[in-house]
Parts: sequence; structure tokens; C-alpha cells
Amino acid sequence: MAPRMAPRAELRARANHRFTYGGRSLLISDVFGVVRDDPEGFYFENTRLLCRDRLLADGQPLIPFVASPVDGSGFLAYAEVPESGSIPPRSILLTLRRFVEDGLRQELTIESFHRAGPLRFELALELAADFADLTEAESGTRQQTGPVETSWDAARRELCFRYQHPKLDRAVAVRVVAAPDGFTWDQARAAFVAALTLEPRQPLAITLSVEPIFDGRRHVPPPRRFGQAVSPLDHLRRELSRNIPRLIASNAGVVRTWETATRDLAASPLGVESGPAAAIAGLPMYQQLFGRDTLTIGWQAALALPLLLRGALRMNAAWQGTVIDDWRDEEPGKLLHQARNGPLSALGYNPFSAYYGDYATPPDFIAMLGQYLLWTNDLAEVRRLLPAARATLQWLDRYGDRDGDGLLEYVTRSSGGLTNQGWKDSWNAIVYPDGGIVSDPIATCEIQGYWYAGLQQLAFVFAAAGDEAYAVELWRQAARLKRRFNDAFWMEDEGFYAMALDPDKRQVRSIASNPSQLLVTGIVPPARGRRVVRRLMQPDLFSGWGIRTLSSEHPAYNPFSYHLGSVWPVDTGTAALGFARYGCFHELHRLAEGLFAAADLFNANQLPEVLGGVPRDAAHPHPGIYPESNQPQGWSGSSVVLTIQALLGLRPAAPLGLLLVDPALPAWLPELELRGIRVGNARLNLRAWRDGERTRYRVYRQAGRVRVLRQPPPNGPHGTLLGRARFALGSLGRT
Repeated sequence: MAPRMAPRAELRARANHRFTYGGRSLLISDVFGVVRDDPEGFYFENTRLLCRDRLLADGQPLIPFVASPVDGSGFLAYAEVPESGSIPPRSILLTLRRFVEDGLRQELTIESFHRAGPLRFELALELAADFADLTEAESGTRQQTGPVETSWDAARRELCFRYQHPKLDRAVAVRVVAAPDGFTWDQARAAFVAALTLEPRQPLAITLSVEPIFDGRRHVPPPRRFGQAVSPLDHLRRELSRNIPRLIASNAGVVRTWETATRDLAASPLGVESGPAAAIAGLPMYQQLFGRDTLTIGWQAALALPLLLRGALRMNAAWQGTVIDDWRDEEPGKLLHQARNGPLSALGYNPFSAYYGDYATPPDFIAMLGQYLLWTNDLAEVRRLLPAARATLQWLDRYGDRDGDGLLEYVTRSSGGLTNQGWKDSWNAIVYPDGGIVSDPIATCEIQGYWYAGLQQLAFVFAAAGDEAYAVELWRQAARLKRRFNDAFWMEDEGFYAMALDPDKRQVRSIASNPSQLLVTGIVPPARGRRVVRRLMQPDLFSGWGIRTLSSEHPAYNPFSYHLGSVWPVDTGTAALGFARYGCFHELHRLAEGLFAAADLFNANQLPEVLGGVPRDAAHPHPGIYPESNQPQGWSGSSVVLTIQALLGLRPAAPLGLLLVDPALPAWLPELELRGIRVGNARLNLRAWRDGERTRYRVYRQAGRVRVLRQPPPNGPHGTLLGRARFALGSLGRT
């Protein structure tokens, strides 16, 4: 299918704001870098420290003329001092550099280009702090408040804002690192003020270090320059970037999308605790640990950045539940939904300081542990994580299956918790065909699929670790789950799976995207799988840009809702690998073309969290965006990597020294090359190209021991013993 020509667009989520971020620090500003209105501000650990950061010259705002984030954690802006009686037009240039990590470092350079002599004006930098929770700043409504004490230490040249809440120990220091004489804090004006005299071409510099102080610990941002690695997190980001495979393709949009997605992912680690850390879920709202998000990002991006998957596994294991706590929906062995440290969570207004209300994370964890082993052959790391895997299995059997019917069904126990605990976790995501909201206990279909995949993946892990007997038992349990699931969820008249089972174990027969995630797990029999693919690609589900979360024919459909008709790139990317698994290449090509065409509409080809669900037609030259969408969003970026993996048919088996391939490129992408693919300790380059209707491939510059074999998709029409043998023989000539 050839790409459709469409008018060019330049979309951006939250178009009035820019995000600069590093680890657990975040700066939200307007497009020119000014901080003055909700939800703008400098945040640390989901807490807004500075709610105002604005420069004035002789009482007038500066005139910014260009500004941009740089490599995620940097920001560069240029502005001029407004014309006045003493200031000629465009005579004074200001350069603002910001670096965000473990705090905020601001560097201002002021230079006169007026040749006739010195220029004089007053510079003021207004600052204020309010210690709002990020969710409060986003909504504009405060639930927790307290006075903010402001103090200025002239000897140390340090301003301190301290939150006077009786239950929180939080403050922020603004330290003057460098500044002209006379630059001091004016309490009455709530601003740093200086009377400046600028000689021609003799710049003045002002450097401030904004340092969060939480529970007595001060966080100091390191001095740095653009492109310079000075901190452990910088070095981790550089290591991630250095090892990303290089993509070369005949389609320039695909290349741009890959480069943006992988660059964003490399900039996304939350920190370096216990080695490589998990990825940020999304900005601005999800800059904290999200269990299933980090695991999904790590798995989908493993082809390009396997260290993110290792970090996700480690961090999720470290937060595993240990007690029964209804407020947190916690149980022994259960894995985390999210952990945030904003004021609302720290004060107990919500349970999200460590909240476990999620049924996707536990099966994801055991499935992704197997995927990590298949990509890396890092058995030592896997052995360290096996106790957490065993505890997860015990939770799945004891608590996850609440009524003993062999399926996972969730119930929310916390009064402040999430109503839905599958991957669609919004309160109204699971609906009956008439639009009514389903109450818990609910068994959504995709959770069963990931449990099945987890059991199979973990069987492989335990076999590799030497416990063959346990591996066999897990494999048998998976087979029983597959039969039970297909009996309970299959809708023969629809050729599709039910979205969920309701409290009475009746099928919730709404047509939605949930079954698209079943395909990647293999729980669907081959013949049914191809019927599911065909149903997903019908116009009510496939918008032309991706798969809608809910059919456009459903009474509850809303194209700009969160889960009731919008299009999630992460959903579409997962479906792409599922389509490849069932050998549905024609549908895969349509799906992938929609994803990359959507990316082409966005600034720098950066996919947001959620697209609108409107149809791709002449009346809708672009799909729009869910209004509160995050951008960048980790698993939107990782979906790009997974889609490339699907098109190349890559299936790693590093412990066996194998990389299975079955490339199937579309006409709109006739050539694709990845340089630097890693499988275990081996690296290789793979080039694929269309030859008529067939896709051929060649492996070159291989280092390390890995055998590349062409094999048909495991659930495709040629996935028989004879078909596999024929494909393996063809691999001897690498065609």
C-alpha cells in the first residue's frame, strides 16, 4: 500500500509549553522560557519549587525571539532589552542557558552591541515559590497549602524559600554563583535586582544554582555545557545513545521518527540508582516510577536500548509489595503501579507514594524478564531477579485470581485508588455495549494474555537457570490458561475477543483495542488470530493512523477521550508485533504506515502519548491530540522501535546463540538497514530490501557468535515443522 499524500502539519502536544528535564527534575515554561502561570514552574519530585521566573529590564518584560530545549535537559533562549529613552532598539542581547538535573542551573549572559558608549538599565529577576503538587498546578486547584518563608543570606549570596507545612520538610535554595556587583535580593519586589552599566562588547554574566532541599538533603545541579557529560546520569544517557543501532532507510520520515524516538528514550532514565534506571513514563505528568510503563518501554525498546529493560526490572523488583495494605492496594508479591513524592502523596491525600493498584505490572514483569534473557543472555542478572519472579507468581496465584477460576480479576480496595487496573486505567475505560460502566471485579482480556506469556517466558528462564521441573510445570499452567481463556473470552459471532468479563463472568462484548495486545502473547490460536487482525483493521477500529481504543460505532465513543476512542501509539506498536507474529504482513504494512505517517505530522516526528481517533480522510488531514497528552511519552517512542522490529521479523534467542529473522518490507519502505544490532555479546548489521514481492536480507560486519536464521512467524501459516525447515535451509544462503 502506498502512503497517502496529505497536507503537511506541525503538531505539538501542549503547544504553549516547553519541557526541560533530567532525572526527577522538570522545568515547564512558556515557549520562550518564562515561568509565570500554571502549570509552569521548576519541579523536583513532582513538587513545584519555583512558580515564577521572569526577567525584566527597567520594569518591562524582555523581548524573546527564539528559544528551544536542547537534548532534553538543556534550554537555550535569546532575547533583547526593549527599546526605551536610553536603550536603542536591538542594542542589548541576552542569552539564557538552563540545565536541569538534580536541580536547575541558570546562566544569563548580557552584552551590548551599541558602539556609541555605555548603556545603563535595571535588570530584575522575579522569583517565587509555592510548593504545589504537579497535579495541583495542572488543575489550578490547591488541596494543600502553607506559608512560604523567604530568607536572604547576603554573606553566602543565597536566597531560600522554605515551605512552612508542619508535615513536610521541603525548601529550595537559589545560590548566586556569579553576578556583577550590586546584584542582590529585594524582598519588597520579590526579585533579584541590579543596576547594570554595559560597555560595548563586554558581556556580563549571572549564574544561579537552584537547589532543592528535601528532608535535609540538598541537591546541587552540576556545572555543564551543551553536549557535555559531567554527571553519572549524563554518562548513562551518553552510553545509551552510543549503543543505539543506526537505522538507514529509503523513507526519510521513518529515519527521522526512529532517531527522535531513540534519542528521547536515551534521555529518559529517572536516575542511576542500582545501575541503569527505568525510563520516565511521560512529560509533564508522569516523571516518576510507573511499573507497567517502565516494563513496556524497556521491552518495546530492547532492540535499541536493552539497558532500559534491565533498569525497569531492577526498579520494579525493588518496590515489590510486602504487606497487605488496603489504602495502597498492596499485597505480598504484588508489583507497583506508581511511586510519586509530590506533596499530595507525601501527605496522604492519595495513596500514590507507593500504589500497587495495577494488574498489568505483575504479568509484565515475568514476561519481560524472559525477554531480557532472550536479548542479552545475561543469566547472572536474571538469577538475581528470580526471587522477585517467584514472589510475583505466588501473588498471581494467591491474590490475582481472587475467585479461583484460573483467570485474573481486579478489585479496587483503596478509597483513593484506581477503578480500573488493566492497561486502560481510567475510571470509565471498561464499558458495556450500551455504554454503561462495568464495575469490579473485572477480568480484562489483555491481562490474561500477558499472564500466559509470562508463564511461558518464565518457563524458559527457569529452564535456562537449571530448574527444568519447574519450567515444565509453568509450561503446563500456561497451556491450561490458554484453553480456559479461549473458552471464556472468544466471541464466535464477532470473530473477536470480549473486552473483559464482568462481576458475573459475563462477556463484556464491546469492540475495543484490548484484543490487539493478545496477539503478541501467542494466546490466540492461529486461525482466530488472523480473524482478530482482520477485525482490528475494520474502519470502526483502524482510524488510518492507528487502532482506536474503542470502536467508533460504540455509544461511548469519543475520539478525544483517554480510552474511549482515541489512538495510542503504544497500543498500535504492540499490535504491529502481534500482526507479524501471525504472518499478517499486508495488515502490518497498513498499520505501520499509519504510525509513521502520524509521526510525520508532529514536530521532529515526536509521537505524543495519545492521538485523536478521528478518521484519516480528506476532512481530517491530521488526527489531533488528546488535550492532556504527554509529549515526549516513553512508550510512544518505544512503539517505534517495536514496529521496526516487527517489519524485520526479529526474534532473539541469545542463550541459544540465535537471531531469528523474517523481514517483510512494504512498498513504501523498500529498503531498511540496522547497523549495530546486539544479541547477547554479538553485534551485527542487517540490511533488508524488497525484491519483487519478496523481502531479502543480508548480514554483514558481524562480531561475536550468533547464528542468523530465517524462520516463519510462530503463529503464521508457515509455522509448521516443514515450513520452519524450508526457511532454515533458505537461511544457509542468507536470502
